[in-house]
Amino acid sequence: MAKKWIASVLILALMAIAMFVSLDNKKEEPSKDASAQILEAGVKAPDFELKTLKGDTVKLSELKGKKVMLNFWATWCAPCKKEMPDMQKLHEEASEDLVILAVNIDPQLDVQGFIDENGITFPILLDEEDKVNQQYQVVSIPTSFFIDSNGVIQEKFIGAMPHDAMVQYVEDLQ
Repeated sequence: MAKKWIASVLILALMAIAMFVSLDNKKEEPSKDASAQILEAGVKAPDFELKTLKGDTVKLSELKGKKVMLNFWATWCAPCKKEMPDMQKLHEEASEDLVILAVNIDPQLDVQGFIDENGITFPILLDEEDKVNQQYQVVSIPTSFFIDSNGVIQEKFIGAMPHDAMVQYVEDLQ
């Protein structure tokens, strides 16, 4: 009986040590990698390069000096469908210093059909490997980032955005 009791205590002790070591290993020092940084206002927008629906390449860092509305969306997303006409209207009203980029996260679907059906003329970028979506830590779509002419995120908006809010965010950019 004493042997069973000692064996039980020993097993519990080993389990406790294993749990402690496991938890201790998870307490790593914070990464200094910029991609691990939480993307919020005041943070430099991570650079990326994606192909457009038309086959051109867009690199965010090459847009320095321009204001950017960076929107993440999908063809099946009802709020995305609702906001696209307002984005198109903003695009038509915008001055030369504003670029609207819409990053599609479901390029395997009929993106071109969606664009044609909705009369969208601003650049549609295809995130075929889901890298930019992850880089920008998008957890809900639509999500829009407003990036100033110095490449710094000034605002992040989650959800469908009405036209007047888009205009206000753009006007607030430097």
